[in-house]
Amino acid sequence: MVTDVVTPPTSPVSRERSKEIKRRSVISAARQARVLSRAELTELTGLSPATLTPLVRDLVAEGYLIERGPGASRAGRPRAILEFNPRAELVAAVALEPARISCEIADSDGAVIAHRTVRRTGDIVDLICAAVPELAGDGLPALRGVAIAAPGVSTGGAVRLAPSVGLVEARPVGESVQRRLGVPVVVDNDVNLMAAGEHAAGAGSDVADLLLLHVGDGIGAGLVLDGQVRRGSGGAAGEVGFLPLDPADRGHDGIGPFEARWSESAVAERVVALAPGRRPAAPVRALVELAAADERAAAYLAELLAAWARLIVSCACVVDPGRVLLSGAAADLDDAAVDRLQALVSLGAPSPTEVRRAVLGDQAVLHGAVSYALSAAASGLSTLLPAP
Repeated sequence: MVTDVVTPPTSPVSRERSKEIKRRSVISAARQARVLSRAELTELTGLSPATLTPLVRDLVAEGYLIERGPGASRAGRPRAILEFNPRAELVAAVALEPARISCEIADSDGAVIAHRTVRRTGDIVDLICAAVPELAGDGLPALRGVAIAAPGVSTGGAVRLAPSVGLVEARPVGESVQRRLGVPVVVDNDVNLMAAGEHAAGAGSDVADLLLLHVGDGIGAGLVLDGQVRRGSGGAAGEVGFLPLDPADRGHDGIGPFEARWSESAVAERVVALAPGRRPAAPVRALVELAAADERAAAYLAELLAAWARLIVSCACVVDPGRVLLSGAAADLDDAAVDRLQALVSLGAPSPTEVRRAVLGDQAVLHGAVSYALSAAASGLSTLLPAP
């Protein structure tokens, strides 16, 4: 007796998932090759011509692929040529700063096609949700993801300990923006994004491990290990400004003990005390210049370098980054001061630790944010966690 084997029908969900995987495979292959024939697309994806034909037709209609007409082939027979269109997918990168927000729109190659800075007035979420669509303009339907860089600690899209942008208590910024814009949103600490940016396109692009030390109104560190940004279980990895100076001092109003004493703001106060006048635009640079002719300024600069060196050595003892990048006000040290800092670190660190300046400046955070948003778009993330 022969029993027929009944194959259960494929569920609509499985069919849709399978189609999406194949669609992503075609997009990925086209993005990598840039210009190719349908035959080459078949070779790259392993999909049959019968499967590819409707997928290519849909992707042409959606704007992902552009038909460029026939091209020459090895057999002499013209082949239809397809070109990948990076403008079919756009992402937005948003950086929150004390007095403003910076926003960029980039295509799927990471090329920035629009940039705008607006004053930070009113509600943060309202401002982001107005700025992104306005900057995207006619490209808004192609928006696939948003990355938001914020000072402080970010966990699951909620931002806290960011008094400079009015977010001391946890607020679900990412969830609110995602709900209103309807695309995946990732939120992370701005220094983490700076580290990601320098690792992708700056002074850390040739190493897998690094620590970025950013000195501004606060002090924070971004850590990259094995090529990945590390955030810790609660998203607070790198909050080195909270390192204690005195057991009784736990900081206040979202400001840590170490950064209260050794941040750019603290340096500015001391510089004004040493040379009364207006606060300098670049306090660390002003201190270095003042130290060349003023013994008190020279003594304070030595204290500052010793404090920053202790901080770097403390981090090196735990994570051994190998390379430390100086960012923000710390990058304003002159060559001689960087060499002195390097010498102090070399004396105290348990393993070789190179100290050098970051190179991307203010653009580092947006480089990192664009990278995050592209990862979110490519993987179809619907969560508020930082992109892998």
